Amino acid sequence: MLNRRYFLKHSAMLGAAASLSPVSALWGKSENPDSIPPVHKNGDTYTVNMGHIQAASSPARQINIPDVEGFKVLKGDFHIHTLFSDGQVMPKDRVLEAVNNGLDVISITDHIEYRPNISKDGRWKLAAEQADDFNIWYEAARSDAEKKELLLIRGAEITKRSMPPGHLNVLFASDNNPITAAADDWKTMVQVAADQGAFILWNHPGWEAPASGGIKQGAPLFFPEVHKEMVRKGLLHGIEIFNYNEYYPVVSDWCNEQNLAVFANSDIHDSELATYGIQNPLRPLTLVLARERSLEGVREALFARRTVGWAAGMIWGREPWLPALFKSAVEIKAITPGTIELNNKSSLPVTAGVGGAIFELPQNARRQVYRAEGVKSLTVANWMTSMNKPLEIQLPAEITDAK
Repeated sequence: MLNRRYFLKHSAMLGAAASLSPVSALWGKSENPDSIPPVHKNGDTYTVNMGHIQAASSPARQINIPDVEGFKVLKGDFHIHTLFSDGQVMPKDRVLEAVNNGLDVISITDHIEYRPNISKDGRWKLAAEQADDFNIWYEAARSDAEKKELLLIRGAEITKRSMPPGHLNVLFASDNNPITAAADDWKTMVQVAADQGAFILWNHPGWEAPASGGIKQGAPLFFPEVHKEMVRKGLLHGIEIFNYNEYYPVVSDWCNEQNLAVFANSDIHDSELATYGIQNPLRPLTLVLARERSLEGVREALFARRTVGWAAGMIWGREPWLPALFKSAVEIKAITPGTIELNNKSSLPVTAGVGGAIFELPQNARRQVYRAEGVKSLTVANWMTSMNKPLEIQLPAEITDAK
């Protein structure tokens, strides 16, 4: 059995480095330096070193997160590709991978404008009626998703080679074909999607690929006027803070300022095994706080901005949902007037500090820590509410008032 320390030390997988994490700024070195793998910084984009864990076949991963104020916490990935655009596996494989990873909901978002593999002119030819159908990846996966009780959202990626607008995922459209029919005008594409009630997500805002819809190498990240106008018109609803192995810290601020839902997505093209390995605990996930485990439950939650991003041992979210998630996941109680016990009832990673020392609270574990007199809050260093602001949790009065 590979434990967490061994995995992080030897695989150097997807983590928050000291250069980008508030951990070192708040408390200095972690008691477990192996939990901070290296990253490379280009401008405002951090590329996290990618490794992957390979293990024998095992039961589906279990991700345990308690309900949050009556909402179920669903695990999702809303940016996935298959052979029907430029991915390397079939839609059925994405369903099986998602189930093996413990996900509740996915959206296959193959490119509309870029289909080098399977299309009328692709590497493998489709019949004319299939080549003109941009719902085909959804239809190909739907029966398998239903059998596996995986929620499958109809999706597609608007793929423009200039930035702005860059790349935009369309979720919950009723039919991708009318969107595709307007491919010469991205604004019309977005409007057609919105008229169908679609949720529109801005992908990888810090991706450095100017010829393919990304920003110039080393260019500073800012929120373009084009996207601000989309927000004003109700045509942009979410944004990725984490994509594949890239992390864009400033997106936390944008989500707060522009009222956008935060996402951590894989944008996976190759197989899950080749990209992340088997049931990798640091793989990107978007947590959705839904009224019920249904497509309508997910849709309502996305438009209500009840999402939390989780990747690389870090978690990002907005008020009031991030603190609510923490309070549901971690129980805090007094042991003695100077000692408190924290019980992580979830699978979520926690790196925190009370007053001075940093400590890690393993998944599904308890830990007792010293609380100096006058210390009334807990700082959760790997849970972020904005770019430079880790989550602060006020300790219960029965703890701080204890004599």
